[in-house]
Amino acid sequence: MHSDFRQAYLLHRRPYSDSQLMLNMLVDGVGHLTMLARIKGKQSLKHNAHLQPFGLLLSQYAGRYDLKYLNKFELSSAPLQLTGKRLYCGFYLNELSFRAVPCNEPLEGVFELYQSHLSVLENCDDVEPVLRSYEFQLLSMLGFGLEFDYDAHGEPINPNYTYQYIKELGFVRTDQPELGFTGEVLLAMAEHDFAKSTVRRPAKYLSRYLLKPLLGHKALKSRELFLSR
Repeated sequence: MHSDFRQAYLLHRRPYSDSQLMLNMLVDGVGHLTMLARIKGKQSLKHNAHLQPFGLLLSQYAGRYDLKYLNKFELSSAPLQLTGKRLYCGFYLNELSFRAVPCNEPLEGVFELYQSHLSVLENCDDVEPVLRSYEFQLLSMLGFGLEFDYDAHGEPINPNYTYQYIKELGFVRTDQPELGFTGEVLLAMAEHDFAKSTVRRPAKYLSRYLLKPLLGHKALKSRELFLSR
């Protein structure tokens, strides 16, 4: 099966042979695909330079089974110039997408979700809200999202109450503040509003808890970049 040219981002690459690379690509209108690319001859330097993170590619691939063959590709736009924390966050978006998004399963909206957050990341000074927004929207897209504005009984979240999260049930009101999240924080999460520090800490804790089943026990290498700085 052949494809027309589609927009794609490179999430991960590794050597497969002396002249081939194994690629994980996020493809517009398709989702996460594994591709094999031949890098050989006079064009090898050019091709290697194009197959870098954060650059929008036009790609044409073929293959009936899980492994596709990247036949042609070119840069549609130059890679984003991410530096410092923004660069580490870009690596995090890539690794999270590579690890959490199922390969070869149709997931149309994930390309737009990734692209929009990557674009915001390029020019923002405050990176943490971008990461939390991507994490929670990705979880929803994968079927693991939470309803932040209603509790487990279908009642609207009250900003003056405290709620405990119960797995596979939702948020349940509690009289023990140390066990839960304030309604005000949950309503901010519902709006993807992570501007306040009082929202960021519980949001980070909750996103990591929800992502753990998708990522397994292997730590994300990109998180180590933040710890080392």
